[in-house]
Amino acid sequence: MTRKPRVSRLVVDVLAALRALRNPLGIEGQRRFGIVTRYEQLGISVRELRAIGRPHRRDHELALALWASRVSDAMVLATLIDDPRKVSPPQMDRWARMCDNWGLTDALGYGLFDRTIHAELKAHEWSRSRSEFVKRCGFAMMAGMAVHRTELADDVFLQFLEAIGREATDERHFVRKSVNWALRQIGKRSPLLLHAAIAEAERMATLESASARWVARDALRDLTPRMQHAGAAP
Repeated sequence: MTRKPRVSRLVVDVLAALRALRNPLGIEGQRRFGIVTRYEQLGISVRELRAIGRPHRRDHELALALWASRVSDAMVLATLIDDPRKVSPPQMDRWARMCDNWGLTDALGYGLFDRTIHAELKAHEWSRSRSEFVKRCGFAMMAGMAVHRTELADDVFLQFLEAIGREATDERHFVRKSVNWALRQIGKRSPLLLHAAIAEAERMATLESASARWVARDALRDLTPRMQHAGAAP
């Protein structure tokens, strides 16, 4: 796809601004927290990226170009400025497959894709993925939808709980952390979902899988006090 002249100029300017902020200590800190990538890494904080992106909010064409730059910080910036209304399923598939660390994955799933009309379908689809980060993105979307999509019915999240219960046995670190994240956020959404999430966690706690038991224990620590505080049936 040929870039429009405006977008081409903007990409050059934005990438120059990002590279001027390159922070070796930031890179070291990100790597210390497991954000290691094959892309160019500049170590820029999300706060700084938000400030740079503010004038470009909902600029879909610029977001596409920044993602294509293969500069990790520019790719995160793309998730901050893209227009969820213009994000297509092929774009979602392409971007998710390019993720190689949890930071970029969560920026996509929890910051952009969860707000699209395709989120529910893709969350279910990706929950079965063999790719560690595509699968994580699916559960990050579930967590994001639980927080950001107030218009959705509880039934959407009850179906997500089925996927969470099914995939909680995945032993991969970044997957099980995202499964746990989705379970906890869903449980915080409503009284009905709180009871359902706790019931699912209690079921998972009886499984032979160490991963499922860890997900269950951590979720129960977070959600059980909320049940006690609510003190009422759904």
